[in-house]
Amino acid sequence: MRSNYDETPRADAWRGASGGAYSEARNGARRERRQRGEASLRVFRAVSLFVVLAAVWLLWSGHYTGLLLTLGALSCALVVYIAHRMDVIDHEGHPIHLTVRAVFFWPWLLKEIIKANFDIARVIVSRKMPINPTVIQVKATQETELGQVVYANSITLTPGTVTIDIDKDIMSVHALTLGAAEGLKSGEMDRRVTNMEDHPARHHRPPARGTGGPQE
Repeated sequence: MRSNYDETPRADAWRGASGGAYSEARNGARRERRQRGEASLRVFRAVSLFVVLAAVWLLWSGHYTGLLLTLGALSCALVVYIAHRMDVIDHEGHPIHLTVRAVFFWPWLLKEIIKANFDIARVIVSRKMPINPTVIQVKATQETELGQVVYANSITLTPGTVTIDIDKDIMSVHALTLGAAEGLKSGEMDRRVTNMEDHPARHHRPPARGTGGPQE
């Protein structure tokens, strides 16, 4: 008869092997679900990109004959295929996750652009020409490169300010007037861009880093 001393190590080894197999199977199931989710997301992005391209083509074309519609659809499909092969249909190349929040951001930005246009026009036509060109540094609170690009370009789109450099989370901005500089230092635009920015955990997004070049 075998003693308990002989059986215990075998039982422990069996339990350890069973536990390891269960853990491996669970991890494998998680990886499979994640891969299926990523595949579905890639398909959704490709389809949405095709829809956007088709809509833009229809708006710019103005011709809706059968031949032109067919050629337009083939052109859009070719662009989507090339973009897919280049692996650029991601959350930065096609940021559809910002669509809903951008609906609220762009009207505000348009209002700021109109206000800045009037302010700069008033400065230009003023006899004293009260300009005070200066370079200021503002902190960007966005967590992704996409968010920083949106912020930098929003600054440049607003008359009187131009983003000239980005170093990690610090942006160097040329401001034409003190009012433009103070308005940027208030942080309102930064806060709105950060609120629009999305941080989905499932996206494999690179951390924001300095580009070292000007934003057009």
